[in-house]
Amino acid sequence: MSLKSSVLLGLFLSVSLVFSGCISPSENKNENITTLRIGYQPSTHQIAEMVATDLGWWKEDLEPFGIKEVREFGFPSGPPEMQAMMSGELDIAYVGTSPPIAAIYQGLDARIVAAVNINGSDLVFGSDVPYRGPPSMANMKISTFPPGSIQDIILRKWLAENGVNISDSDIEAMGPGDAVSAIMSGEVDAVFLPHPAPAIIEMANKGRSEVASGEMWPGHACCSLVISGNLIRNQPDLVEQIVRIHIKATEYVNSHPEEAAQIYANHTGQDLEMVKYSIKTWDGRWISDPHLQIPSTIEYVRSYCQENHKVQMLTEEDLFDTSFYDRVDYLGTKHHSERASSRFFLIKNSLASPAISKTSLTTG
Repeated sequence: MSLKSSVLLGLFLSVSLVFSGCISPSENKNENITTLRIGYQPSTHQIAEMVATDLGWWKEDLEPFGIKEVREFGFPSGPPEMQAMMSGELDIAYVGTSPPIAAIYQGLDARIVAAVNINGSDLVFGSDVPYRGPPSMANMKISTFPPGSIQDIILRKWLAENGVNISDSDIEAMGPGDAVSAIMSGEVDAVFLPHPAPAIIEMANKGRSEVASGEMWPGHACCSLVISGNLIRNQPDLVEQIVRIHIKATEYVNSHPEEAAQIYANHTGQDLEMVKYSIKTWDGRWISDPHLQIPSTIEYVRSYCQENHKVQMLTEEDLFDTSFYDRVDYLGTKHHSERASSRFFLIKNSLASPAISKTSLTTG
């Protein structure tokens, strides 16, 4: 099987489970859960979730808290993942920080309890498509994740800030597998996707990465860990343990990138060399401190309010519950150092990041 075929098969297999009708109905909200249902996406952004699964940490470390079974459900992007959570089909979700905003406005009972990563997406052009800065993208056909996703928000924000009329660009919403296929076949001129998709395209010699998302919006929040309000209120000890596991898994990914790459390849069926290349070339960082994501997440909310004039501004407390992260004994000075160094990184780079514009966010 060719590299192109194998990596595309991995992408499709990774997200197919969610469409198979096997997500269990939500448990009685007045009872403690015994099955933990985890939503995730087949992205290297979310390797921490896969590490916790493959090393047995979810199962072993949650068993003392009454969890008898852990089930994973893959999604192509954040918006459908949040729809599943709103329907009561997920207990926790690894997802971009922006899809929960729209979902919470629509009534989702959940909070962001930990960060997963910052940055980590690339703007990739077809091999024969010239790129001479943002203005050259007018009239191009571009694929990215659906409206309301991190990628859609950042792409539109960046184009608008660089004088590109969004109506002059044909932005098509696609999942990762469809978008990769589209640029490889020449159906679109460019894609803006999270890793490992840019690495897949480059290794197949079907395109080249030109702009990283951290250049578009330095230090922007990307994926986060969202947990249902039911668990937060009724099983806080379980939530704290989930956060503890996530922190441990994040630390493992950062300290054992080779092993983490192998776990990701095993988990998704994707080519190991491609995964290693993705990790080597992305501009992202795996983090766990939710405090680091609050500033840019509030900017996402502010833009949402500008586009939806009848909604009131959500507050930090409406979106985040950092108390579990702050209480975890595991943190220690190492994680406080992570916060300090990352905050310096975010503050330094934010000086070059213009405020988000009114036209930058769609309302999907």
